[in-house]
Amino acid sequence: MQADEQSDGGILAIVVNDAVEVEFHRGKPLDDDQRRCLQRMDEQMNGGVPLGGATVAQPDALQRAQFVAIQVLEGLQAGNDALIAAGCAYLATRLPDLTQVKARLVDGGFSAELIFNQPYVKEVAVEFTPRRLS
Repeated sequence: MQADEQSDGGILAIVVNDAVEVEFHRGKPLDDDQRRCLQRMDEQMNGGVPLGGATVAQPDALQRAQFVAIQVLEGLQAGNDALIAAGCAYLATRLPDLTQVKARLVDGGFSAELIFNQPYVKEVAVEFTPRRLS
C-alpha cells in the first residue's frame, strides 16, 4: 500500500478522557485536494517539528504522527473542524495500523498516546432491568 492510500476499512478513534471525540472512517477515499493537503503537511514537516519542548529537525513517521496527533487534539480544544479532519486523514493514511489516539487532559494541557495494538471497538450501551428481590 502506498503511504497516501486509504486502507480498506477500520476506524481511527480520537479518545479524550475515555470519551470518543472523533471516529475517522478509513474506507472513504480522499479526493485530489485532500491528497495535496496531506502532501503539503509532509513538506512542511520536512523542516522539523516541535516535540517535547525541542525541535526535531528530521522527524520520522512516528514523530510526524505524534506532532499531527497533538494538532488534532488542539483542534478539538479550539473547535477547528478543518484541522481535525486534515489531521485524522493524515494519521489514517500515513499510519494504517494506528487504531487510536488516547489523550488525557491534565492541568490545562494534555498527554497523548498513539495506540497500535488495541483495535478500536465501539462501545455499546446495554440496558437491563434489575430483578425484584422477593
